[in-house]
Amino acid sequence: MTQIAALLRPRMISSEVTTTKKEVRMTKIAINRCFGGFGISNPAFEKLLERKGIAYEKVDAKFKFRTDAFDYYKTGMVDQDDGYLSEHDFCSDRSDPDLIAVIEEMGKESWGWAAEIAIVEIPDDVKWHIHEYDGLEHVAENHRTWS
Repeated sequence: MTQIAALLRPRMISSEVTTTKKEVRMTKIAINRCFGGFGISNPAFEKLLERKGIAYEKVDAKFKFRTDAFDYYKTGMVDQDDGYLSEHDFCSDRSDPDLIAVIEEMGKESWGWAAEIAIVEIPDDVKWHIHEYDGLEHVAENHRTWS
């Protein structure tokens, strides 16, 4: 073999060739995709409380203007206002794994009144917030602003 042929021959040194594909982890976030507002149904709220291991007592709403009106849920001492549970307290973290699991499991049955919930996935390392206009939401990446 001539020296030129030896130089042109491809080298197969496998220990030098390494390719790694960086695994991108994703975060799931629940948002509302229609005008109205984010909210989950009574059955979804009950399932969320059960997933979190929170015992509750269901109290029917006295006045229901809609058939899907929220009932009341309380825990702790009877006849104490601070024992009432609020859906909003449990839905403030839209990336909560329990909330995401309930929505994915129940689908449209998890939607509250005037809500159309969707799950959005973004890269795990992104700093984000939910931007809302009249109940219609989207996930936005955090950035700096001054005024």
